[in-house]
Amino acid sequence: MRVPDEVAAMLRLRALGWGTRRIAGELGCNRETVQRYLGAGGWMPYRSPERPGVLAEHGAWLAERLRRHRGNADVVRQELAAELGISVSLRTVERAVAPLRRELAAEALATVRFETPPGKQVQIDFGERGVAIGGEVVRVHLFVATLGYSRRVYVQAFRHERQSAWFDGLEGAFGHFGGLPAEVLLDNARALVERHDAATREVAFNARFHSFARYWGVRPVACAPYRARTKGKDERGVGYVKRNAIAGRSFASWAALEAHLAWWMREVADMRTQGTTGEAPIVRFQRDEAAALRPLAGRPPFRQVRELTRRVHNDGCVDVDTNHYSVPWRLIGASVSVVVSGGEVCIHHAGAEVARHGERRGRRERAVDRAHLRGIVVADAGAGAVEDLRPAVLPGADLLRPLAEYEQVAGGAW
Repeated sequence: MRVPDEVAAMLRLRALGWGTRRIAGELGCNRETVQRYLGAGGWMPYRSPERPGVLAEHGAWLAERLRRHRGNADVVRQELAAELGISVSLRTVERAVAPLRRELAAEALATVRFETPPGKQVQIDFGERGVAIGGEVVRVHLFVATLGYSRRVYVQAFRHERQSAWFDGLEGAFGHFGGLPAEVLLDNARALVERHDAATREVAFNARFHSFARYWGVRPVACAPYRARTKGKDERGVGYVKRNAIAGRSFASWAALEAHLAWWMREVADMRTQGTTGEAPIVRFQRDEAAALRPLAGRPPFRQVRELTRRVHNDGCVDVDTNHYSVPWRLIGASVSVVVSGGEVCIHHAGAEVARHGERRGRRERAVDRAHLRGIVVADAGAGAVEDLRPAVLPGADLLRPLAEYEQVAGGAW
């Protein structure tokens, strides 16, 4: 390869009428070299021939494995040797997957903004913050729920992030917003999600959380693993709460913290002009979203609801906390589901409600609906206020025998 000054000399000599052989002899190079530079019209860098790498044929395999292992090139190198029998250095693998790693990095940072219609979605998350309470720094766990359309925010402080805090926070948000959205978008918190396959997007929710969602009639949606940015409204909401509601403040007690959060939601968060919508969340909520939420229908909190399975006894009752509650007598021996909530005991069979009683607070009490016994007893209500229940069919007199006959057969008195 010749330097640029030598190529410039070739061009000058050629302009003076020199032939390629004479120029090559003058500059001490090969005639073909002179011809190549003269044909190109100037200096050009040397280009080594393109040779396919050992991994060139495995681009699709590399892309799939790199995505599966979230950009870990060393694990890909190990699987190359174990599965394909290709032993290469880590640097070779890193060069081969460099474009793919840049693509994964860009994908992780990318955020596609999408807007949800009124009443469609609430996004939930927890954030932690050290807060000065009563003269000492306490680790406070802040539950934050953000309505997707209006951006209205609900905040509740907890001392932990256990499953009960998620349930209480969500129910607090339902009460604060005055209704139920269609779905709840959440991160893959261990208290709520047991498994979420990043490749197939198959989600296994915690069984109790699944019951919670069924009880309130909301659909749980888990965002993609390691892609919490898809839950962007609430991610920003958590940061907003930390920076605005909590930062730099101290409180005399836990109750003072809760009172401050209630004031802050009402006077600050609801009234601010939200950057994306350009409106105050409370205005947008009252105009468009409040009516789109489904009513709470007076349901008690989920954790006050007990779901039991009982078998109907021969007396036509089921036993709950030593007290007995009647069901239609035809269900004797059948399994029924019992829901205890709001001071009532509701009994279902085959998906239909078959009995409802007020919950008895004592022990060994009986709650009997006389209509459940219709068909096996008759009611004879006289002038008195109390009904006298007698068997509907009495045995005939010819079926009754005196004891003396049994004694004679047995050979003596009983």
